[in-house]
Amino acid sequence: MPSRIDLSQARVLISNDDGIHAPGIKILENAVRAVAREVWVVAPETEQSATSHSLTLRRPLRIRNVSDGRFAVDGTPTDSVLLGIQRVMQDHRPDIVMSGVNRGANLGEDVHYSGTVAAAMEGALMGIPSIAFSQEYDDKRNVIWETSERWMPDILAKLNDVAYDPSTLLNINLPDCRPDEVQGMEVTRQGRRKIGGEIQDGRDPRGEPYYWVGIQRDEEKFQHGTDLDACIRNVISVTPLTLDLTAGSELDRLREVFP
Repeated sequence: MPSRIDLSQARVLISNDDGIHAPGIKILENAVRAVAREVWVVAPETEQSATSHSLTLRRPLRIRNVSDGRFAVDGTPTDSVLLGIQRVMQDHRPDIVMSGVNRGANLGEDVHYSGTVAAAMEGALMGIPSIAFSQEYDDKRNVIWETSERWMPDILAKLNDVAYDPSTLLNINLPDCRPDEVQGMEVTRQGRRKIGGEIQDGRDPRGEPYYWVGIQRDEEKFQHGTDLDACIRNVISVTPLTLDLTAGSELDRLREVFP
């Protein structure tokens, strides 16, 4: 059953994929600490971008106590959330999991590769309401973090009114613009754009060939109502993502083939 969470009474677990010392996680932590009853941070020791929902199974993991209530894990975002729930907060599980704020948007098909979204997905898989936050940018050396700082309190206030379905998570993206240029918030659907539209070839100093997956994307025309379209219009996109990947519309058709 969907249920609301009062952040003022909540225990919050924060993670990310940019690492424990990333600027975005500090912005999220500061904003949440201003409203939540209790905040714990369990994040990767180093950047784990594009690790998707990978789980470390073939080596032991270690947790390092960075400071009071803040822990670093030498693994993936999924590892961090799993250990955060099962070990760091095992006596009192979190009421909600928040991931981010990621450096860079997670729009369209980015969600399949994103460690930020995967961290929130791990929380949702464990039955805990979960949210991923990302800050879009055009110039990596000039991320407009002020937009996340300014709008995060407003977003958190809205989240108090959300009835969380345990089978979904929220993917929230802030546009690449100044704080006063943001045109509000919209609920959107996932758009379509594919990373790796261009692969560069080269040779290393030993003459061996290598291939480098580029950041270029093959992009569809951004249709109205998608997360991609919202960010182009300087709107904060709020996209519900489901854990069940079943293509329900195909079930009856396939049952005719596989009776």
